[in-house]
Amino acid sequence: MLVITLLTALLSASTSMIFSSRVGNFIGSCWARVTCWITPVSVFIKGRENIEPGKSYVIVSNHQSIWDIFLLYGNMPIDFRWVMKKELRTIPFVGYACEKVGHIFIDRSSPREAARSLEEARKKLVNGVSVVIFPEGTRSRRKEMNRFKNGAFKLARDLELDILPVTIVDSYKICSGDFLDLMPGRAGIVIHPVIKTADYIDSQQELSDHARQIIESAL
Repeated sequence: MLVITLLTALLSASTSMIFSSRVGNFIGSCWARVTCWITPVSVFIKGRENIEPGKSYVIVSNHQSIWDIFLLYGNMPIDFRWVMKKELRTIPFVGYACEKVGHIFIDRSSPREAARSLEEARKKLVNGVSVVIFPEGTRSRRKEMNRFKNGAFKLARDLELDILPVTIVDSYKICSGDFLDLMPGRAGIVIHPVIKTADYIDSQQELSDHARQIIESAL
């Protein structure tokens, strides 16, 4: 897995520079699918029909384990980018590849830098490119969800993008602890109908609560 990750990082970065970030992102998606195959994890997906082709979303999902990254990246039928802390850019090979592919690094060191990060996101999230955010902020390591933070919903309102709720099912059974604490099994993704952000323009908390209820309904 380590060898595949390093090779994928180099290939993603080079193809992004030679062709486009979409090509590099596709390489990353293949890496995630191969990783699921190696584990192995059988993946099911429900609700593909809730995605409108060519539309950009803020995708919000529960976060059970580190394996959520592989489940979403390898199996979500939509072109998306991750939101990452700026510190992750320093990871050898991987951080550079993520930058070239177009993943979004958030700098929260000051309001000015945060505004610049928001503007960077605004430029990238067009023409069907979406973004994935885990509102819990950290892994729950269980079926039950942690409390949602409001950052994802503020971003959706600021960028005037609708919310696409997604439920990750049973990934905590695949990886309950450390990265290599793995158990072969079955996990899945449930894609819910879109939430119109414009319907919650006066209440960000109500938008967050509604998204949480929808995601929780499929657990």
